[in-house]
Amino acid sequence: MDKVIVITGASAGIGAELARQAAEKGAKLVLAARRKPELEAVAARCGGEALAVVTDATRREDMERLRDAALARFGRIDVWVNNAGRGITRSVLELTDEDMDSMWRDNVKSALYGMQAVLPHFQSRNAGQLVNVSSGLARLPLASFRSAYSAAKHALNGLSACLRMELRQTHPGIMVTVVMPGIVATEFGTNALGGGPDSRVLPGAQSVEDATKAIVDVIEHPRPEVYTQPAMQAEVERYYRDVEAFEREAAARFRR
Repeated sequence: MDKVIVITGASAGIGAELARQAAEKGAKLVLAARRKPELEAVAARCGGEALAVVTDATRREDMERLRDAALARFGRIDVWVNNAGRGITRSVLELTDEDMDSMWRDNVKSALYGMQAVLPHFQSRNAGQLVNVSSGLARLPLASFRSAYSAAKHALNGLSACLRMELRQTHPGIMVTVVMPGIVATEFGTNALGGGPDSRVLPGAQSVEDATKAIVDVIEHPRPEVYTQPAMQAEVERYYRDVEAFEREAAARFRR
């Protein structure tokens, strides 16, 4: 994989595993996260060429600095993965202004800053790939207690699709990809605002290794959207065929 890949949220979970799998394939990596010791440990495991850049993805200036560090080190960026994000455990009626602001900042603005930081470089080459890590909850209302997170990921999908359509007209060499994982066995659940169930022990949780393979595959074979669990696409199609029936069934499962 002769690509320079920038990955945000790279200190743990999907970001760290993506770094490992991409490094094994020979990619040059620029890894970003807020936690310096954990980030540097991931970079060390990826080999001497991996660059760790301590970054707060919710700060535009940090994302621009990340871009500049990648270009200074490698001279180009081929793939930019917006993976940083955070969940929440709140019903709709419990949400506060601060909850909504946090979900928008952590899951939408962080990705927007990444897109806006790297796109001028991609446009100058008419080449590059943006990978926005979204969620199956951007399509399916499977967890009502993830309400604001689900809403934020819907917004991220919408931004990604609109940008993809704009670039199709002016810079067809740039791909915008949305990746939608389901439940993945990471610390996502315990790190959510308000706490919540540990994703690592939930029934049907996909291993982080398998979920990440889908991201590696979409980098090697770019396309607009991918679900990390193929069965999820069938569920999405079923949902839109009969929204009421799907939601009734999902609500019954949730009550149990």
